[in-house]
Amino acid sequence: MTSDAHLNELGEFLKARRAELSPRTVGLPDTGGPRRVAGLRREEVAVLAAISTDYYTRLEQGRARAPMSVLATLVRVLHLDDDQRDHLFELAARDEYVPRRRPAQQVQQQLRRLLDELTATPALVLGRRMDILAWNPLAAALLTDFGQVPEKKRNYARLCFTNSCFRGLHLNWRTIARNCVAELRLEAAQHPGDPELAALVGELSVVDADFRQWWAGRQVAGLRVGTQRLRHPVAGDLTLDWDSLTCTAAPAQQLVIWTAEPGTPSHDGLRFLASWTADPYQRARDEAA
Repeated sequence: MTSDAHLNELGEFLKARRAELSPRTVGLPDTGGPRRVAGLRREEVAVLAAISTDYYTRLEQGRARAPMSVLATLVRVLHLDDDQRDHLFELAARDEYVPRRRPAQQVQQQLRRLLDELTATPALVLGRRMDILAWNPLAAALLTDFGQVPEKKRNYARLCFTNSCFRGLHLNWRTIARNCVAELRLEAAQHPGDPELAALVGELSVVDADFRQWWAGRQVAGLRVGTQRLRHPVAGDLTLDWDSLTCTAAPAQQLVIWTAEPGTPSHDGLRFLASWTADPYQRARDEAA
């Protein structure tokens, strides 16, 4: 991403956050009359931040840089949460970033061994751009047969938005999908100029209207833990907690695991799926039925 493009991204992020606020939220009088724009006006943000309207306008238009003092003030004025604050600083710090070629991703060997040990817990390894680098058999049985997906298409966000079976499996698909968008948005700030990420975003923007809308919203509060509700063809309805653990030796790689509360139907369903996965003859009979 060029310097100008990165300044444009910072400006669009400020604009999106401004549109989410009302005068009442920031302590300004609200006359109740019609407003030409959603959220705060530029001049209102400028007054609250003690900067000129012209300067703030140039920030949103990508025609000016902001010193740290101004950014810190905008964090307060726009009521940014911790993730949004970090994203703002990331964008501002990388306006002179020069992209460089990165090596192909390979799963970290300790993670590979850990996956092999997790026979009763679905788990997979995500790399940059949410690319799926490795998985265990139970993760394939739970979500999809990743081995049947071409390697260059083996991406969690892509599956979430383009694979109808994967999408239909998730009863809370919108929550999962929006988290994917937030993760990709964070990735875009951390690694500007990544052509593969740009291609992925372009592809998903073309094929899915929800992705286009959420990407334009510039939400960056990605989740590291959560709950997935699945309607599985073999194990039935499952409510699973998921967690993502960052690999110290390879910070770009995350181990994602799914577990269920012991003693619940979901726990029993997961155990049944594990035994079903371990018995290829039973699995073949069920799949043929």
